[in-house]
Amino acid sequence: MTTTVSLSTPLTLPSGRVLPNRLMKSALSEGLGDGDAGPDVRLERLYSRWATGEYGLVVTGNVMVDRRYLGEPGNVVIEDDRHLDALARWAKTTQDGGSPIWMQLNHPGRQANPLTTTGQIVAPSAVRLAIPGMPTPRELTDAEIDDIIVRFATAAAVAESAGFDGVQIHGAHGYLISQFLSPRSNRREDRWGGSIENRTRFALEVIRRVRAVVRPGFGVGIKLNSADFQRGGFSEDDSRAVVEMLAAESLDLIEISGGSYESPAMMGRPVARASTQAREAYFLEYAVTVRGLTAGIPLAVTGGFRSRTAMADALAEGACDIVGIGRPTVTTPRAGRELITDGAHRLEVPLLSLPVPAKAASAASIRSMEGALDLQWHTDQLHRMGDGLDPDPRRPLWRTAITTVRRNGIDALRTTRGPAATRSAVRKFRFERAVGRHVMNPAVAFLSRIGVTTHLATDLETIGRRSGQARIVPVSAAFDDDGAWVISQHGTRSGWAINVAADSRVRIRQGTRWRRGSAEFVPGDDVDARARTFATRPLFAGITAAGFRALQSDPISVRITFLD
Repeated sequence: MTTTVSLSTPLTLPSGRVLPNRLMKSALSEGLGDGDAGPDVRLERLYSRWATGEYGLVVTGNVMVDRRYLGEPGNVVIEDDRHLDALARWAKTTQDGGSPIWMQLNHPGRQANPLTTTGQIVAPSAVRLAIPGMPTPRELTDAEIDDIIVRFATAAAVAESAGFDGVQIHGAHGYLISQFLSPRSNRREDRWGGSIENRTRFALEVIRRVRAVVRPGFGVGIKLNSADFQRGGFSEDDSRAVVEMLAAESLDLIEISGGSYESPAMMGRPVARASTQAREAYFLEYAVTVRGLTAGIPLAVTGGFRSRTAMADALAEGACDIVGIGRPTVTTPRAGRELITDGAHRLEVPLLSLPVPAKAASAASIRSMEGALDLQWHTDQLHRMGDGLDPDPRRPLWRTAITTVRRNGIDALRTTRGPAATRSAVRKFRFERAVGRHVMNPAVAFLSRIGVTTHLATDLETIGRRSGQARIVPVSAAFDDDGAWVISQHGTRSGWAINVAADSRVRIRQGTRWRRGSAEFVPGDDVDARARTFATRPLFAGITAAGFRALQSDPISVRITFLD
Protein backbone atom coordinates (compact mmCIF):
# COMPACT_ATOMS: atom_id res chain seq x y z
CA MET A 1 0.00 0.00 0.00
CA THR A 2 1.44 3.37 -1.05
CA THR A 3 1.31 6.15 1.53
CA THR A 4 0.58 9.61 0.17
CA VAL A 5 3.14 12.13 1.39
CA SER A 6 1.72 15.44 2.62
CA LEU A 7 3.07 18.54 4.33
CA SER A 8 2.47 16.98 7.75
CA THR A 9 4.31 13.71 6.97
CA PRO A 10 7.52 13.27 9.04
CA LEU A 11 10.80 12.63 7.22
CA THR A 12 13.73 10.54 8.46
CA LEU A 13 17.07 11.88 7.24
CA PRO A 14 20.01 9.58 6.34
CA SER A 15 21.76 10.58 9.58
CA GLY A 16 18.76 9.31 11.57
CA ARG A 17 17.18 12.62 12.59
CA VAL A 18 13.41 12.79 12.07
CA LEU A 19 11.94 16.05 10.79
CA PRO A 20 8.40 16.57 12.16
CA ASN A 21 7.00 17.66 8.76
CA ARG A 22 7.95 18.52 5.18
CA LEU A 23 7.98 22.33 5.38
CA MET A 24 11.34 24.09 5.67
CA LYS A 25 11.99 27.71 6.56
CA SER A 26 14.78 28.37 4.07
CA ALA A 27 17.78 30.59 4.71
CA LEU A 28 17.28 34.36 4.74
CA SER A 29 20.26 36.58 5.47
CA GLU A 30 19.40 38.57 8.60
CA GLY A 31 22.31 41.00 9.06
CA LEU A 32 21.69 40.99 12.83
CA GLY A 33 25.15 40.24 14.16
CA ASP A 34 26.67 42.43 16.86
CA GLY A 35 29.78 44.59 16.65
CA ASP A 36 32.04 41.55 17.04
CA ALA A 37 30.14 39.50 14.43
CA GLY A 38 28.44 37.42 17.10
CA PRO A 39 24.70 36.65 17.36
CA ASP A 40 22.76 39.67 18.58
CA VAL A 41 19.78 39.35 20.95
CA ARG A 42 17.68 40.50 17.98
CA LEU A 43 18.36 37.14 16.36
CA GLU A 44 16.82 35.43 19.38
CA ARG A 45 13.71 37.63 19.08
CA LEU A 46 13.43 36.92 15.36
CA TYR A 47 13.83 33.16 15.68
CA SER A 48 11.42 33.08 18.59
CA ARG A 49 8.81 34.26 16.08
CA TRP A 50 9.69 31.44 13.70
CA ALA A 51 9.73 28.98 16.62
CA THR A 52 5.93 29.20 16.71
CA GLY A 53 5.65 28.46 13.00
CA GLU A 54 5.65 24.64 13.22
CA TYR A 55 8.36 24.20 10.58
CA GLY A 56 9.86 20.77 9.98
CA LEU A 57 13.27 22.42 9.65
CA VAL A 58 14.57 25.96 10.15
CA VAL A 59 17.72 27.04 8.29
CA THR A 60 19.50 30.19 9.45
CA GLY A 61 20.74 32.99 7.25
CA ASN A 62 24.30 32.65 6.00
CA VAL A 63 26.96 32.58 8.70
CA MET A 64 30.36 33.54 7.35
CA VAL A 65 33.51 31.52 7.98
CA ASP A 66 35.98 34.41 7.63
CA ARG A 67 35.45 37.82 9.24
CA ARG A 68 37.58 39.49 6.57
CA TYR A 69 34.94 38.74 3.94
CA LEU A 70 31.28 39.41 4.68
CA GLY A 71 28.36 39.20 2.30
CA GLU A 72 26.82 42.21 4.03
CA PRO A 73 27.22 44.27 7.20
CA GLY A 74 25.88 42.46 10.24
CA ASN A 75 26.73 38.91 9.18
CA VAL A 76 27.47 36.51 12.02
CA VAL A 77 30.94 34.97 11.71
CA ILE A 78 32.33 31.76 13.22
CA GLU A 79 36.09 31.35 13.29
CA ASP A 80 36.32 29.87 16.79
CA ASP A 81 34.15 29.31 19.87
CA ARG A 82 34.29 32.88 21.26
CA HIS A 83 30.50 33.31 20.79
CA LEU A 84 29.51 29.83 21.93
CA ASP A 85 27.04 30.95 24.61
CA ALA A 86 25.22 33.35 22.27
CA LEU A 87 25.15 30.71 19.54
CA ALA A 88 23.63 28.22 22.00
CA ARG A 89 20.85 30.69 22.88
CA TRP A 90 20.18 31.22 19.18
CA ALA A 91 19.89 27.48 18.52
CA LYS A 92 17.58 26.96 21.50
CA THR A 93 14.98 29.48 20.30
CA THR A 94 13.47 27.31 17.56
CA GLN A 95 14.19 24.03 19.31
CA ASP A 96 11.98 25.19 22.18
CA GLY A 97 9.15 25.39 19.62
CA GLY A 98 9.80 21.87 18.35
CA SER A 99 11.69 22.72 15.14
CA PRO A 100 15.24 21.48 14.47
CA ILE A 101 17.60 24.22 13.32
CA TRP A 102 20.49 24.08 10.87
CA MET A 103 23.11 26.78 10.44
CA GLN A 104 23.91 27.84 6.89
CA LEU A 105 27.66 28.29 6.37
CA ASN A 106 29.00 30.53 3.63
CA HIS A 107 31.92 32.41 2.13
CA PRO A 108 30.95 35.23 -0.26
CA GLY A 109 34.00 35.14 -2.53
CA ARG A 110 33.68 37.92 -5.09
CA GLN A 111 30.25 38.84 -3.68
CA ALA A 112 31.88 40.18 -0.51
CA ASN A 113 30.64 43.63 0.43
CA PRO A 114 33.48 46.12 -0.34
CA LEU A 115 32.58 48.25 2.71
CA THR A 116 33.14 45.37 5.15
CA THR A 117 36.07 43.65 3.43
CA THR A 118 39.61 43.68 4.77
CA GLY A 119 41.99 43.81 1.82
CA GLN A 120 41.10 42.78 -1.70
CA ILE A 121 38.15 40.44 -2.20
CA VAL A 122 39.00 36.91 -3.34
CA ALA A 123 37.51 34.40 -5.76
CA PRO A 124 38.45 31.31 -7.77
CA SER A 125 39.57 33.61 -10.60
CA ALA A 126 40.06 37.35 -11.05
CA VAL A 127 36.67 37.77 -12.74
CA ARG A 128 34.63 40.78 -11.72
CA LEU A 129 30.99 40.48 -10.68
CA ALA A 130 28.74 42.23 -13.22
CA ILE A 131 27.07 44.40 -10.60
CA PRO A 132 27.72 48.15 -10.27
CA GLY A 133 30.13 48.97 -7.48
CA MET A 134 31.83 45.58 -7.23
CA PRO A 135 35.62 45.47 -7.67
CA THR A 136 37.67 42.82 -9.43
CA PRO A 137 38.67 40.02 -7.03
CA ARG A 138 42.08 38.47 -6.51
CA GLU A 139 42.52 34.82 -7.49
CA LEU A 140 42.84 32.50 -4.50
CA THR A 141 46.05 30.55 -4.03
CA ASP A 142 46.00 26.81 -3.46
CA ALA A 143 46.94 27.31 0.20
CA GLU A 144 44.14 29.84 0.67
CA ILE A 145 41.61 27.42 -0.81
CA ASP A 146 42.62 24.75 1.70
CA ASP A 147 42.40 27.32 4.51
CA ILE A 148 38.80 28.14 3.54
CA ILE A 149 37.91 24.43 3.53
CA VAL A 150 39.26 24.16 7.07
CA ARG A 151 37.26 27.25 8.06
CA PHE A 152 34.01 25.60 6.95
CA ALA A 153 34.86 22.56 9.07
CA THR A 154 35.75 24.70 12.09
CA ALA A 155 32.47 26.61 11.87
CA ALA A 156 30.52 23.34 11.59
CA ALA A 157 32.22 21.93 14.69
CA VAL A 158 31.40 25.09 16.65
CA ALA A 159 27.77 24.98 15.44
CA GLU A 160 27.49 21.42 16.71
CA SER A 161 29.00 22.38 20.07
CA ALA A 162 26.47 25.21 20.34
CA GLY A 163 23.57 22.77 19.94
CA PHE A 164 22.55 23.27 16.32
CA ASP A 165 21.09 20.16 14.71
CA GLY A 166 23.02 20.47 11.47
CA VAL A 167 24.64 22.75 8.93
CA GLN A 168 23.82 23.64 5.36
CA ILE A 169 26.72 24.52 3.07
CA HIS A 170 25.76 27.37 0.76
CA GLY A 171 26.68 26.33 -2.77
CA ALA A 172 24.19 28.53 -4.64
CA HIS A 173 23.31 32.13 -5.55
CA GLY A 174 26.76 33.14 -6.80
CA TYR A 175 28.67 32.76 -3.52
CA LEU A 176 32.14 31.17 -3.37
CA ILE A 177 31.22 27.50 -3.86
CA SER A 178 28.89 28.51 -6.67
CA GLN A 179 31.73 30.56 -8.17
CA PHE A 180 33.96 27.48 -8.22
CA LEU A 181 31.21 25.49 -9.95
CA SER A 182 30.61 28.02 -12.74
CA PRO A 183 32.94 28.17 -15.78
CA ARG A 184 31.94 31.82 -16.10
CA SER A 185 33.64 32.73 -12.82
CA ASN A 186 36.12 29.84 -12.49
CA ARG A 187 38.78 30.06 -15.20
CA ARG A 188 41.48 28.22 -13.31
CA GLU A 189 43.68 25.70 -15.08
CA ASP A 190 44.75 23.76 -11.98
CA ARG A 191 42.98 20.98 -10.06
CA TRP A 192 40.25 23.41 -8.95
CA GLY A 193 39.13 24.43 -12.45
CA GLY A 194 38.48 23.28 -15.98
CA SER A 195 36.36 20.12 -16.05
CA ILE A 196 33.13 19.86 -14.05
CA GLU A 197 34.88 17.29 -11.86
CA ASN A 198 37.62 19.78 -11.01
CA ARG A 199 35.15 22.65 -10.51
CA THR A 200 33.19 20.45 -8.06
CA ARG A 201 36.30 19.49 -6.09
CA PHE A 202 36.04 22.49 -3.74
CA ALA A 203 32.43 21.69 -2.78
CA LEU A 204 33.25 18.02 -2.23
CA GLU A 205 36.29 18.82 -0.09
CA VAL A 206 34.21 21.18 2.07
CA ILE A 207 31.54 18.50 2.58
CA ARG A 208 34.10 15.82 3.41
CA ARG A 209 36.03 18.02 5.85
CA VAL A 210 32.80 19.07 7.59
CA ARG A 211 31.50 15.51 7.87
CA ALA A 212 34.86 14.40 9.29
CA VAL A 213 34.64 16.76 12.29
CA VAL A 214 30.99 16.27 13.34
CA ARG A 215 29.20 13.26 14.82
CA PRO A 216 27.32 10.86 12.49
CA GLY A 217 23.90 12.05 13.68
CA PHE A 218 24.63 15.70 12.95
CA GLY A 219 22.89 16.94 9.79
CA VAL A 220 24.94 18.05 6.79
CA GLY A 221 23.27 19.47 3.68
CA ILE A 222 24.09 21.66 0.71
CA LYS A 223 22.20 24.32 -1.22
CA LEU A 224 22.82 24.01 -4.95
CA ASN A 225 21.82 25.96 -8.03
CA SER A 226 19.84 24.25 -10.77
CA ALA A 227 21.61 26.81 -12.99
CA ASP A 228 22.89 30.36 -12.64
CA PHE A 229 20.91 31.55 -15.69
CA GLN A 230 23.84 33.28 -17.35
CA ARG A 231 25.33 32.62 -20.75
CA GLY A 232 28.49 30.55 -20.40
CA GLY A 233 27.78 29.86 -16.75
CA PHE A 234 26.67 26.93 -14.60
CA SER A 235 24.09 24.99 -16.63
CA GLU A 236 21.45 22.43 -15.71
CA ASP A 237 23.64 19.73 -17.25
CA ASP A 238 26.50 20.88 -15.00
CA SER A 239 24.15 20.83 -12.03
CA ARG A 240 22.98 17.28 -12.75
CA ALA A 241 26.60 16.14 -12.95
CA VAL A 242 27.28 17.77 -9.58
CA VAL A 243 24.22 16.09 -8.03
CA GLU A 244 25.55 12.71 -9.18
CA MET A 245 28.86 13.43 -7.42
CA LEU A 246 27.10 14.68 -4.29
CA ALA A 247 25.06 11.48 -4.12
CA ALA A 248 28.20 9.59 -3.14
CA GLU A 249 28.77 11.81 -0.08
CA SER A 250 27.31 11.52 3.43
CA LEU A 251 24.66 14.18 2.96
CA ASP A 252 21.25 14.52 4.61
CA LEU A 253 19.67 17.02 2.24
CA ILE A 254 20.20 18.71 -1.12
CA GLU A 255 18.26 21.94 -1.49
CA ILE A 256 17.67 23.13 -5.06
CA SER A 257 17.52 26.81 -5.87
CA GLY A 258 18.93 28.87 -8.73
CA GLY A 259 20.33 32.14 -9.99
CA SER A 260 22.72 34.68 -8.53
CA TYR A 261 22.61 38.37 -7.71
CA GLU A 262 23.60 39.07 -11.32
CA SER A 263 20.55 37.08 -12.51
CA PRO A 264 18.26 36.71 -9.47
CA ALA A 265 16.12 33.75 -10.58
CA MET A 266 15.72 32.70 -6.92
CA MET A 267 13.43 35.72 -6.56
CA GLY A 268 11.43 35.03 -9.72
CA ARG A 269 13.47 37.38 -11.89
CA PRO A 270 13.38 36.97 -14.82
CA VAL A 271 9.72 35.93 -14.92
CA ALA A 272 9.32 32.16 -15.12
CA ARG A 273 7.64 30.54 -18.10
CA ALA A 274 3.95 29.67 -18.02
CA SER A 275 4.43 25.99 -17.13
CA THR A 276 6.55 26.96 -14.13
CA GLN A 277 4.07 29.61 -13.05
CA ALA A 278 1.32 26.98 -13.03
CA ARG A 279 3.32 24.78 -10.65
CA GLU A 280 4.54 27.89 -8.73
CA ALA A 281 7.99 26.56 -7.79
CA TYR A 282 10.68 28.05 -10.04
CA PHE A 283 12.96 24.99 -9.99
CA LEU A 284 10.55 22.08 -9.64
CA GLU A 285 10.82 20.95 -13.26
CA TYR A 286 14.58 20.69 -12.88
CA ALA A 287 14.21 18.83 -9.57
CA VAL A 288 12.16 16.11 -11.28
CA THR A 289 15.11 15.44 -13.62
CA VAL A 290 17.53 14.73 -10.73
CA ARG A 291 15.26 12.60 -8.53
CA GLY A 292 16.90 9.45 -9.83
CA LEU A 293 20.41 10.78 -9.24
CA THR A 294 20.29 11.56 -5.51
CA ALA A 295 20.69 7.95 -4.29
CA GLY A 296 18.19 8.36 -1.48
CA ILE A 297 19.34 11.79 -0.29
CA PRO A 298 16.20 13.89 0.35
CA LEU A 299 15.60 16.74 -2.05
CA ALA A 300 14.22 20.14 -1.07
CA VAL A 301 13.02 22.74 -3.58
CA THR A 302 12.86 26.42 -2.64
CA GLY A 303 11.58 29.38 -4.61
CA GLY A 304 8.09 30.33 -5.70
CA PHE A 305 5.86 28.09 -3.55
CA ARG A 306 2.84 30.04 -2.34
CA SER A 307 -0.25 27.77 -2.21
CA ARG A 308 -0.85 24.71 -0.07
CA THR A 309 -2.16 22.89 -3.15
CA ALA A 310 1.06 23.38 -5.14
CA MET A 311 3.14 22.27 -2.15
CA ALA A 312 1.00 19.18 -1.57
CA ASP A 313 1.09 18.25 -5.26
CA ALA A 314 4.89 18.54 -5.41
CA LEU A 315 5.24 16.20 -2.44
CA ALA A 316 2.56 13.73 -3.53
CA GLU A 317 4.04 13.49 -7.03
CA GLY A 318 7.50 12.85 -5.59
CA ALA A 319 9.03 15.90 -7.27
CA CYS A 320 10.67 16.76 -3.95
CA ASP A 321 10.78 15.53 -0.34
CA ILE A 322 10.70 18.94 1.36
CA VAL A 323 9.10 22.23 0.40
CA GLY A 324 11.26 25.25 1.18
CA ILE A 325 9.79 28.70 1.71
CA GLY A 326 11.76 31.85 2.36
CA ARG A 327 10.17 35.24 1.73
CA PRO A 328 6.66 34.15 2.80
CA THR A 329 8.03 33.48 6.31
CA VAL A 330 9.05 37.13 6.56
CA THR A 331 5.57 38.59 6.30
CA THR A 332 3.93 35.45 7.75
CA PRO A 333 6.31 34.18 10.47
CA ARG A 334 3.89 31.37 11.47
CA ALA A 335 3.50 30.14 7.89
CA GLY A 336 3.94 26.48 8.83
CA ARG A 337 1.21 26.59 11.45
CA GLU A 338 -1.13 28.46 9.11
CA LEU A 339 -0.67 25.92 6.30
CA ILE A 340 -0.51 22.66 8.27
CA THR A 341 -2.68 23.32 11.34
CA ASP A 342 -4.95 26.23 10.46
CA GLY A 343 -5.67 25.11 6.89
CA ALA A 344 -4.64 28.32 5.11
CA HIS A 345 -4.78 27.94 1.33
CA ARG A 346 -2.17 30.49 0.30
CA LEU A 347 0.71 32.62 1.58
CA GLU A 348 0.62 36.15 0.25
CA VAL A 349 3.87 37.93 -0.63
CA PRO A 350 3.99 41.55 -1.85
CA LEU A 351 5.10 42.05 -5.46
CA LEU A 352 7.87 44.62 -5.38
CA SER A 353 8.92 46.40 -8.56
CA LEU A 354 10.45 49.69 -9.62
CA PRO A 355 8.16 52.26 -11.29
CA VAL A 356 9.85 52.11 -14.71
CA PRO A 357 8.43 51.89 -18.26
CA ALA A 358 7.52 48.38 -19.44
CA LYS A 359 10.32 48.34 -22.04
CA ALA A 360 12.93 49.08 -19.37
CA ALA A 361 11.58 46.55 -16.88
CA SER A 362 13.28 43.63 -18.64
CA ALA A 363 16.71 45.29 -18.70
CA ALA A 364 19.38 43.35 -16.77
CA SER A 365 20.32 46.40 -14.69
CA ILE A 366 16.69 46.98 -13.66
CA ARG A 367 16.18 43.31 -12.78
CA SER A 368 19.37 43.35 -10.76
CA MET A 369 18.35 46.48 -8.84
CA GLU A 370 14.83 45.15 -8.25
CA GLY A 371 16.33 41.93 -6.95
CA ALA A 372 18.62 43.85 -4.59
CA LEU A 373 15.76 46.03 -3.30
CA ASP A 374 13.49 42.99 -2.94
CA LEU A 375 16.15 41.33 -0.80
CA GLN A 376 16.66 44.46 1.28
CA TRP A 377 12.90 45.01 1.73
CA HIS A 378 12.63 41.59 3.31
CA THR A 379 15.74 42.33 5.39
CA ASP A 380 13.91 45.41 6.71
CA GLN A 381 11.10 43.12 7.88
CA LEU A 382 13.56 40.78 9.62
CA HIS A 383 15.05 43.76 11.43
CA ARG A 384 11.60 44.88 12.54
CA MET A 385 10.93 41.47 14.09
CA GLY A 386 14.41 41.53 15.63
CA ASP A 387 13.42 44.81 17.28
CA GLY A 388 10.27 43.21 18.67
CA LEU A 389 7.90 44.71 16.05
CA ASP A 390 5.53 43.04 13.61
CA PRO A 391 6.28 42.85 9.87
CA ASP A 392 4.96 45.74 7.79
CA PRO A 393 3.73 44.40 4.41
CA ARG A 394 2.83 47.94 3.31
CA ARG A 395 6.34 49.30 3.76
CA PRO A 396 7.12 51.45 0.68
CA LEU A 397 10.11 50.61 -1.47
CA TRP A 398 11.58 54.09 -1.15
CA ARG A 399 12.04 53.56 2.57
CA THR A 400 13.92 50.36 1.79
CA ALA A 401 16.21 52.31 -0.55
CA ILE A 402 17.12 54.56 2.39
CA THR A 403 17.81 51.68 4.78
CA THR A 404 19.79 49.89 2.06
CA VAL A 405 22.14 52.86 1.72
CA ARG A 406 22.37 53.13 5.52
CA ARG A 407 23.33 49.46 5.90
CA ASN A 408 25.42 48.89 2.78
CA GLY A 409 26.53 52.31 1.58
CA ILE A 410 25.57 54.27 -1.51
CA ASP A 411 27.33 51.73 -3.74
CA ALA A 412 24.45 49.34 -3.12
CA LEU A 413 22.41 51.53 -5.49
CA ARG A 414 25.15 52.90 -7.75
CA THR A 415 24.81 52.57 -11.50
CA THR A 416 28.34 53.76 -12.32
CA ARG A 417 31.38 51.60 -12.78
CA GLY A 418 33.40 51.34 -9.61
CA PRO A 419 32.93 51.29 -5.86
CA ALA A 420 33.84 54.23 -3.64
CA ALA A 421 33.99 53.46 0.05
CA THR A 422 33.90 57.10 1.12
CA ARG A 423 33.08 60.52 -0.29
CA SER A 424 36.77 61.34 -0.04
CA ALA A 425 37.58 58.36 -2.26
CA VAL A 426 35.03 59.52 -4.82
CA ARG A 427 36.50 63.02 -4.87
CA LYS A 428 40.02 61.66 -5.24
CA PHE A 429 38.98 59.32 -8.03
CA ARG A 430 37.27 62.11 -9.97
CA PHE A 431 40.15 64.52 -9.34
CA GLU A 432 42.79 62.00 -10.45
CA ARG A 433 40.76 61.16 -13.54
CA ALA A 434 40.44 64.84 -14.41
CA VAL A 435 44.17 65.42 -13.85
CA GLY A 436 44.99 62.43 -16.02
CA ARG A 437 42.64 63.43 -18.80
CA HIS A 438 43.33 67.17 -18.90
CA VAL A 439 46.91 67.50 -17.57
CA MET A 440 48.92 64.28 -17.53
CA ASN A 441 47.82 62.85 -20.88
CA PRO A 442 48.55 66.07 -22.84
CA ALA A 443 51.78 66.69 -20.89
CA VAL A 444 53.17 63.21 -21.47
CA ALA A 445 52.21 63.36 -25.14
CA PHE A 446 53.95 66.74 -25.55
CA LEU A 447 57.13 65.61 -23.75
CA SER A 448 57.25 62.46 -25.87
CA ARG A 449 56.99 64.50 -29.07
CA ILE A 450 60.00 66.62 -28.11
CA GLY A 451 62.02 63.60 -26.99
CA VAL A 452 61.81 64.07 -23.20
CA THR A 453 61.09 60.85 -21.25
CA THR A 454 60.94 59.97 -17.54
CA HIS A 455 59.65 56.94 -15.64
CA LEU A 456 57.52 59.34 -13.56
CA ALA A 457 55.50 60.03 -16.69
CA THR A 458 55.36 57.10 -19.06
CA ASP A 459 52.64 55.28 -21.02
CA LEU A 460 50.84 52.02 -20.27
CA GLU A 461 48.83 50.24 -22.95
CA THR A 462 46.05 47.83 -21.93
CA ILE A 463 43.34 46.01 -23.88
CA GLY A 464 39.86 47.52 -23.44
CA ARG A 465 37.69 44.90 -21.75
CA ARG A 466 34.66 45.80 -23.88
CA SER A 467 36.12 47.19 -27.11
CA GLY A 468 39.10 44.85 -27.41
CA GLN A 469 41.08 47.88 -28.61
CA ALA A 470 44.33 49.28 -27.20
CA ARG A 471 43.93 51.90 -24.49
CA ILE A 472 46.89 54.09 -23.47
CA VAL A 473 47.09 55.92 -20.14
CA PRO A 474 49.89 57.83 -18.41
CA VAL A 475 51.42 56.13 -15.36
CA SER A 476 54.48 56.30 -13.18
CA ALA A 477 56.75 53.26 -13.18
CA ALA A 478 59.86 51.92 -11.47
CA PHE A 479 61.79 49.73 -13.93
CA ASP A 480 64.25 46.91 -13.27
CA ASP A 481 65.86 44.23 -15.43
CA ASP A 482 62.82 41.92 -15.42
CA GLY A 483 59.96 44.35 -15.58
CA ALA A 484 58.38 47.32 -13.85
CA TRP A 485 56.30 48.32 -10.86
CA VAL A 486 53.25 50.51 -11.32
CA ILE A 487 50.74 51.72 -8.71
CA SER A 488 47.03 51.81 -9.47
CA GLN A 489 46.04 54.73 -7.28
CA HIS A 490 42.40 53.67 -7.04
CA GLY A 491 42.87 49.95 -6.72
CA THR A 492 41.01 47.66 -9.07
CA ARG A 493 38.31 50.16 -10.00
CA SER A 494 40.37 52.49 -12.21
CA GLY A 495 39.76 52.00 -15.91
CA TRP A 496 43.16 50.55 -16.79
CA ALA A 497 43.13 48.26 -13.72
CA ILE A 498 39.75 46.83 -14.73
CA ASN A 499 41.22 46.17 -18.19
CA VAL A 500 44.20 44.39 -16.61
CA ALA A 501 41.88 42.23 -14.50
CA ALA A 502 40.15 41.08 -17.69
CA ASP A 503 43.33 40.68 -19.78
CA SER A 504 46.79 40.75 -18.18
CA ARG A 505 48.60 41.51 -21.46
CA VAL A 506 50.05 45.02 -21.48
CA ARG A 507 52.72 47.17 -23.12
CA ILE A 508 54.67 49.82 -21.23
CA ARG A 509 56.97 52.47 -22.68
CA GLN A 510 60.53 52.34 -21.27
CA GLY A 511 62.31 55.37 -22.59
CA THR A 512 61.67 55.26 -26.34
CA ARG A 513 61.00 51.52 -26.45
CA TRP A 514 57.65 49.78 -25.97
CA ARG A 515 57.99 46.60 -23.88
CA ARG A 516 55.47 43.73 -23.86
CA GLY A 517 54.54 42.36 -20.45
CA SER A 518 52.07 40.60 -18.20
CA ALA A 519 50.51 42.58 -15.34
CA GLU A 520 49.54 41.15 -11.95
CA PHE A 521 48.02 42.80 -8.86
CA VAL A 522 50.15 42.44 -5.73
CA PRO A 523 47.79 43.27 -2.83
CA GLY A 524 50.33 42.38 -0.12
CA ASP A 525 52.88 44.92 -1.32
CA ASP A 526 53.55 48.03 0.81
CA VAL A 527 52.30 50.73 -1.55
CA ASP A 528 53.85 53.63 0.38
CA ALA A 529 57.27 51.97 0.39
CA ARG A 530 56.85 51.11 -3.28
CA ALA A 531 56.06 54.74 -4.14
CA ARG A 532 59.36 55.79 -2.55
CA THR A 533 61.26 53.65 -5.07
CA PHE A 534 59.84 55.76 -7.87
CA ALA A 535 61.92 58.78 -6.76
CA THR A 536 64.85 59.70 -9.00
CA ARG A 537 67.01 60.26 -5.88
CA PRO A 538 66.68 59.01 -2.26
CA LEU A 539 66.41 62.64 -1.14
CA PHE A 540 63.11 62.94 -3.02
CA ALA A 541 61.57 59.66 -1.80
CA GLY A 542 59.36 61.29 0.83
CA ILE A 543 58.11 63.94 -1.56
CA THR A 544 57.36 61.32 -4.23
CA ALA A 545 55.42 59.15 -1.77
CA ALA A 546 53.47 62.18 -0.54
CA GLY A 547 52.55 63.05 -4.12
CA PHE A 548 51.13 59.57 -4.63
CA ARG A 549 49.18 59.73 -1.36
CA ALA A 550 47.59 63.01 -2.36
CA LEU A 551 45.95 61.46 -5.41
CA GLN A 552 45.14 57.91 -4.27
CA SER A 553 42.18 56.35 -2.43
CA ASP A 554 42.74 52.57 -2.09
CA PRO A 555 45.97 51.95 -4.04
CA ILE A 556 47.39 48.61 -5.07
CA SER A 557 50.79 47.71 -6.50
CA VAL A 558 50.94 46.15 -9.95
CA ARG A 559 53.89 44.08 -11.14
CA ILE A 560 54.60 44.00 -14.88
CA THR A 561 56.86 41.16 -15.97
CA PHE A 562 58.54 41.67 -19.35
CA LEU A 563 57.75 39.06 -22.00
CA ASP A 564 59.93 40.34 -24.85
